[in-house]
Amino acid sequence: MVQVCLNGAREATDGWMVPVSPGALADAAVEAVAAGATDVHLHPKSPCGHDTLSPRVLAVTLDAIRARVSVPVGVTTGAWAEPEPAARVERVRGWTVLPDHASVNWHEPGAEEVAAALLDRGVGVEAGIWSGTDGAARFAVSPLRARVLRVLAEVTDPDADTAEASARALLTDLGTGHGRPVLLHGEDGGAWPVLRLAGRLGLATRIGLEDTLLLPDGERASSNAQLVAAGLVQYGCAQRSS
Repeated sequence: MVQVCLNGAREATDGWMVPVSPGALADAAVEAVAAGATDVHLHPKSPCGHDTLSPRVLAVTLDAIRARVSVPVGVTTGAWAEPEPAARVERVRGWTVLPDHASVNWHEPGAEEVAAALLDRGVGVEAGIWSGTDGAARFAVSPLRARVLRVLAEVTDPDADTAEASARALLTDLGTGHGRPVLLHGEDGGAWPVLRLAGRLGLATRIGLEDTLLLPDGERASSNAQLVAAGLVQYGCAQRSS
């Protein structure tokens, strides 16, 4: 599985290639799936271009994408989009169009409650476990750990020289007792080293403009589709060399 992460918390100021509007996100999803992505993750944006959990925005965005691709589509529930935990739960309960899955960052206040609200509504939960946080420890004792769709092992180390070691440390902290599939990915300078590690380990991964704006050779990417195509090559080469 290679998931495409279309935009993340990035905004239009990060470059013309970052999709923000529902139409642009749908276009990017179509291109990324054609390039080989099998799952889509995105951050719905307000008219001002900021991350939002608004039911109206979510519905318009999901409808636009699903009209054009048939792969699963997921969204963020990051605290930056709705800082108050109780308000975040109410947003989830108010969604009129549901994503296939949603990521929940386990180190954030209210993670358990948000995850429970998603599960109650039949939405798959991606448990986001960030390196450098207590997310792994909190997830290890969570009563919901066996019910999540998968674990997102998110390596926040942006250094290409140390990201692989950080990824291995995070995987060790996570262990295998949760029994759920793991999607391993990095960000910025660590995105490509961690993706190649996922290939060697046979883990799911993701790539897209949320995680990096650069191709493996350091050139600026022109689209999510270009990153997905490069990611599949890097992932396959890593598997063959393992």
